Amino acid sequence: MIVELYWLVPAVVALCALFLFLGWFVAARVSQNKISVAEQRAKEIVEVAEKEAANAKKEKLLEVKDEWFRKKQEVEKELNRQRNKLHNKEKQLGEREESLNGKFEIVNKKEAAIRGTEDALKTQQDELVRHTERINHIIAEQTEKLERVSGMSRDDAKNLLIENMLNDAKLQAAQQLKEVRDEMKTTAKKEAQRVILQAIQRTASDHSVETTVSVLNLASEDMKGRIIGREGRNIRAFEAATGIDVIVDDTPEAVILSGFDPFRREVARIALETLMADGRIHPARIEEVVEKVRKDLEDEIFRVGENTLLDVGIHNAHNEIKRRVGKMKFRSSYGQNLLQHSVEVGWLCGIMATELGLDPKLATRAGLLHDIGKTVDRNVEGPHALLGMEIAKKYREHGIIVNAVGSHHDDIEMESPYAPLVQAADAISGARPGARRESLEGYVKRLEKLENIATGFEGVAKTYAIQAGREVRVMVEHDRIDDTLADQLATDIAEKIQSEMEYPGQIKVTVIREKRAIAFAK
Repeated sequence: MIVELYWLVPAVVALCALFLFLGWFVAARVSQNKISVAEQRAKEIVEVAEKEAANAKKEKLLEVKDEWFRKKQEVEKELNRQRNKLHNKEKQLGEREESLNGKFEIVNKKEAAIRGTEDALKTQQDELVRHTERINHIIAEQTEKLERVSGMSRDDAKNLLIENMLNDAKLQAAQQLKEVRDEMKTTAKKEAQRVILQAIQRTASDHSVETTVSVLNLASEDMKGRIIGREGRNIRAFEAATGIDVIVDDTPEAVILSGFDPFRREVARIALETLMADGRIHPARIEEVVEKVRKDLEDEIFRVGENTLLDVGIHNAHNEIKRRVGKMKFRSSYGQNLLQHSVEVGWLCGIMATELGLDPKLATRAGLLHDIGKTVDRNVEGPHALLGMEIAKKYREHGIIVNAVGSHHDDIEMESPYAPLVQAADAISGARPGARRESLEGYVKRLEKLENIATGFEGVAKTYAIQAGREVRVMVEHDRIDDTLADQLATDIAEKIQSEMEYPGQIKVTVIREKRAIAFAK
């Protein structure tokens, strides 16, 4: 029994050792497998991380390249814009330089011409002095011969000459008196009308002269750039919406609105002021503001027509008549505002109808509406009198008014006394002084010609055309023109103006002879 236990103990120990070895071996294999799996997993994670980092790097590089390309395009666009702007400036400077060179050449030519003229004048002056000495010598010889031949002394001949001149002056005065009497005979029938006209003109209201441009002041020069917009899109949108040309030139802090339609020009002016005050200037906003201003102005036109009819005492008018009367505010005829002209004609018709015992209200209404045909759109053809007659007939105006409107330019036959009243009042309002303006160019040329005619006489120092060409004042040299010659000079200038010029009314010639004596007290 003891022997069996002796062999059993080593066997158990050996078996335990075997189990321990097997346990260690299995644990080592498991640990080795785990380490291999972990290393493989770590390797995979590293590879994924490297791929993601590479992808992220590529994305960032692409983003940087896109941003760089976009910035490059912006810089290139800005450089192109600055380059174009610089090119335009260089082109403008070149044009100005060419213009200045041309003007400089013209000035040089004029200076050369003036020098040549001065030399010619000096030569003529020397010849004139020689001729004057020769003439004086000849006059002295002729005077001596005349005294010997006629047997008259110099004083006797002078007295005879004065007597002949007096007779000529009396004959000229008689002829002028006859002309005045003949003129009075031909104008006697119009004298009473002239007196009445002077009284009627006192009721004429001030007129306003319409122009084709409106100047709009700006708060700063920067506003011009905002009005023009990027590549000119704002100014093009504004001109397309209003039908008015916007001129942005070198005038500081101002733009010019140019157009022949006063209504459109007023819409453009108010719209531009609204846009500048609002600060939002872009094509969509421009169209919105222009449309709103146009509607507001249409409402204002109706209110103006309604108030005008009430001011002249006209009631029960059709709304379309009121609107067309208001549109007259933005129409002109030969520079005379159509609304003020029509109101003036209405008042004149009322005054004359009262004097003739006719209905003043009916006459006033006919006078106010006589030019209503001018409010029709310009693309409608036909005389404005007949167009106005059709409008008056359409909106059921009185038959007398319809005939007066249609016949005030003799387009149809007059059927009542009110028609010639409207015609006469229309002529009075249009022909009174200052009602209608002539063209600036013709006006300036007429004044220049008037002054040149007076300057062409000997002894004249200076000439001034005043009172819009109705009077010319002539300053003479006191040592060359005496009082007697001054009277004759005024007559000669008046006769030359009458023979060489065409003008309304009359021109007054005033010759002024003045001598100033100056001394200084020390």
